[in-house]
Amino acid sequence: MKVTLMHHTPLEVCAHAIRTCWQSFDKSDAGGEKDKELIDRVGNKFKHASTLEHLVYTFYIQGISRALLQELARHRMASLSVKSTRYTLKELKEEVSFSPVDIDRAEKYLVMTDNALVNEMSIKALENLRLLLVEGIANDKAKYALPECYKTELTWTVNARSLQNFLTLRSDKAALWEIRDLAHTIYDALPEEHKYLFHIKTYD
Repeated sequence: MKVTLMHHTPLEVCAHAIRTCWQSFDKSDAGGEKDKELIDRVGNKFKHASTLEHLVYTFYIQGISRALLQELARHRMASLSVKSTRYTLKELKEEVSFSPVDIDRAEKYLVMTDNALVNEMSIKALENLRLLLVEGIANDKAKYALPECYKTELTWTVNARSLQNFLTLRSDKAALWEIRDLAHTIYDALPEEHKYLFHIKTYD
């Protein structure tokens, strides 16, 4: 799994949006400590969380499973542009056959778990998918045999309010292990000056 922060809104933009309400632009320090405190006070402490929607982040997320993608799609206040299986499955057709011992080769396409039997069955599913493609089955039909652990990638754009919700829910120990890892990786990718707005759960 790899997460790259491609773009983020400067804190000054959010502070400007908040100051619009009171016309207090003269008190701004261009995204400095005064503006940071204002954003936290109004957006978090006073619960005017809509102001946090002026902060937007775009991440490039690579190497996650389609199972994780399904859970990520439940966070609706975000935009997702996902790698298309319709156009990219040819990458698998060009491979030689997979056997359950080909873990290193299969990891190019699959997210592995800590369960050897699950991984073995996933590799068998990968080989079945490859055979369908070799037989000339169109991607649109063959992709119905995709295992849930098949890797994908996406560009994900989310505002700070929705990201707070995501990080709180998905860093919890009850969350799927893979999306919990994603939550921590996304948090780590945030600009240091923005992290104070977010809370992430950690467990020993």
